[in-house]
This record gives sequence, structure tokens and C-alpha cells, in this order.
Amino acid sequence: MDRFVFLFAAGLARGAVLALFALSLVIVWRTARVVNFAQAAMAAAAVYAAFAVTAATGSYWAGLLTGLAAGALLGAAAERGLMRRLPAHAPLPGIIVAIGLVMVLQAGLAIAFGPEHRPMRPPFSERPFIIGGVPVLSPNDLFTLAAAAAVMAALALLFNRTSLGLQLRAAAFAPETARLLGVRVPRMVTLGWALSVAAASLAALLLVPTELGLNPHAVDLLFVNAFAVAVIGGLDSPAGALLAGIGVGLLVSLVTGYVSASAAPLAVLALMTLVLLVRPGGLLAPKEARTA
Repeated sequence: MDRFVFLFAAGLARGAVLALFALSLVIVWRTARVVNFAQAAMAAAAVYAAFAVTAATGSYWAGLLTGLAAGALLGAAAERGLMRRLPAHAPLPGIIVAIGLVMVLQAGLAIAFGPEHRPMRPPFSERPFIIGGVPVLSPNDLFTLAAAAAVMAALALLFNRTSLGLQLRAAAFAPETARLLGVRVPRMVTLGWALSVAAASLAALLLVPTELGLNPHAVDLLFVNAFAVAVIGGLDSPAGALLAGIGVGLLVSLVTGYVSASAAPLAVLALMTLVLLVRPGGLLAPKEARTA
């Protein structure tokens, strides 16, 4: 029972990070109807910017803010400099350009910083609290949960309770009508990309210090799992990203603890396959997404 409680608590923290990264994929999908396969490389570049600022100033928080700003700028630059110039109704060119951007970013990071892992210190202790003799969440896990929850709540408020969020949704789902109503659709698409990569950068900043360290491929596995989460929850569903992220985080933690780490990706793949067989659009996908 003690082991289960520990693994469950660890799975919650990992699930929050997965949910946040999956939400970033959902945002860019809802904004531009494309899966940004360069999301991991762009987030890794933002983490390197955060790492450089933290090393120069000694402040984790300055590095965190720099990483978020770098992610937002990268997202906006990728949309305005690359994606905007591609055919609007053909997904294949966007996929090819995104994969090319991955190669360029990862090669550039390896040249600039080297391929080795660079250790990053988390902002808080990773020693878990002991409750009733059972290790549970650490202070850093609590920070991860709080940061991810705060950002997801802020994005939910933005999209559902503000005029800017209404414009973002209108630009994504009815761009021609939105233009007639005075919405600057290209600007909204750029903003969607900026928000998406900033959210992915935060997820990477929360995860990388708890792993082996930072290198150009440090966010690749997070992207793979988060993409599976987004598919399971539904690429059009922010709520699906949240629920599927927590579920997959718990699944990975429990399978790793009770079976082996090598079995965890197979468990995620099996779950995704099962969901796609039963609900091809994802667990919480709207009807329009399933019948399109």
C-alpha cells in the first residue's frame, strides 16, 4: 500500500506536466489545424535560454521567465516566418517544415551547447514529505502541480471568459466570418502559436530538472507521451488533455513501479490504441471533430 501511494503521488506530478504539454498541442491544433512536431525542439531551445540566464544570474525565476518569453517568441517566429507561408488546406507541407525545424533546432543546440546532459537544479527540494510513514509528494512536486494547474486555469479563463479568447476561437473555427467581424485572424493565429510554445516550454522547464538533465533531445520523450495524451483526450478538447494527462501520468508511474520502465511506453501505446478503436476522435472530442 505504501508503494502504491508513493507511485500514485508521483504519477499526479508527472501527469500534470503531460497535461500541460498536451494542452499546448491542443492549442496549436485548434488555432492552425496542424500538429506542431517541432514543439519539443522549440521547448528545448527555450529551456536552454532559461538555463543560460539562470547560470548567469543565479536566479531560477529569472531563468523561468526568460524560458517562457523565449518559447513565446519562438512560437510567434515559427508561425510568421514559416507556417504562414504554407498552403492553408494541405497539412503535409506543415508537417515536413516542422520536422525540418526540429533538425535545425536540435543541430543548432548541439553545436552551441554540446550534446552532453547538463544538470539543472529544481527550484525546490525533491525529498518527499513523509505522512504516516509513507513518502508522498515533494516540495518540487507540489510546485509542479501548482504551476501546471495555475497555467491551465489561466488558459481556460482566457479562452472561455475573455473577448481575446473569443477572438482566438473565432479565428480558429470560422476565420472568414471572423474577418468580416473585424477580427485580425493572422494576429490571432500568431498569438495562438506563441501561447502554445510558451506552455510547452513551461512543461519542459518543470520536467527537465527532475530527469537526467538538459540536452538537445531532453524533451523528445515528453513530446511523444504528450502527443499520445492529446490523441487520447481528443485534439480538439482542452479538458480531454487535462484528464488524459493525469490518467497517463498515473499509468506510467504505476506500470514503471510494478512492472518495469520499459513496459510503460507499451502501456501508453495500448491505451491509445484502445481509445482510438472505441472513440477515434478521442475520449472528450466534440462531435464535429469526430465526424469531420
